[in-house]
Amino acid sequence: MKILIAIAVLGGMGLIFGLILAIASKVFYVKTDPRLEKLNECLPGANCGGCGFAGCGAYAQAVLDGKAPVGKCMAGGNECAAAMAQIMGVKAEKVNRRVALVRCAGYKGVDENGKITGAKMKGEYEGIQDCMAATKVAGRGPLICKFGCLGFGNCTKACKYGAIHVVDGVAKVDEEKCVGCMQCAQACPRNLIVPVEYGRHVVIACASKAKGAVTIRGCTAGCVGCGLCEKICPHDAIHVEQNLAYIDYDKCTSCGLCATVCPKHLIADSEQVEKMAQEDR
Repeated sequence: MKILIAIAVLGGMGLIFGLILAIASKVFYVKTDPRLEKLNECLPGANCGGCGFAGCGAYAQAVLDGKAPVGKCMAGGNECAAAMAQIMGVKAEKVNRRVALVRCAGYKGVDENGKITGAKMKGEYEGIQDCMAATKVAGRGPLICKFGCLGFGNCTKACKYGAIHVVDGVAKVDEEKCVGCMQCAQACPRNLIVPVEYGRHVVIACASKAKGAVTIRGCTAGCVGCGLCEKICPHDAIHVEQNLAYIDYDKCTSCGLCATVCPKHLIADSEQVEKMAQEDR
């Protein structure tokens, strides 16, 4: 009998609490805009943060509230922007695709004379295989160049699209996979990774602001700030600032003249490389 009474009491309590919860759900119900769910469906759901918001849901809410424009999702591209614009009843702005660029030529190997080409090491590093940890060792890292890529792959771990890999000790970006979310840039303790417009042919893979003589001691492929590229550019698109050459892509026409005069062969012209490869075939 006592067992039946206990069951009845528990059942009654469950019924009462259930009714209370049902009433509370009605009283405190917050009506949501149906467009929010549709906006979320347009987004890739990667939550990469490339739009500047904590995730896709936060960006969708900001668009709905009028606090952010459509077209900030690089991962979704123009298709995503067009779909969101249609939901919000606004004009879709074209998304200028960006990709990550690692500003380091890195370690290239040993030439026929036994000399190291590219970045040089202070010695053999046996510490934690992590870029941030490596910067804490004596002298700010195992590389002589304090601006060089450490090559332990913090950026590769941060990339959700498999678009960046460490090759010969330096991070390399696969532009066809890169969506420009720049999570890799946030993971790099040396701030070597920057966004550039997709499809540009001429790049400078160096971030060293050290004087030329100092750069040469640490890397055979580093920018020495000689200014030859700046002098030959017919469009005023390249300038040397703090011993480092920078390209203004708003002015650059990818003519490749700067690459032809760079004494360190640091400035790369992918279009010219492709032409030479076709000629070799």
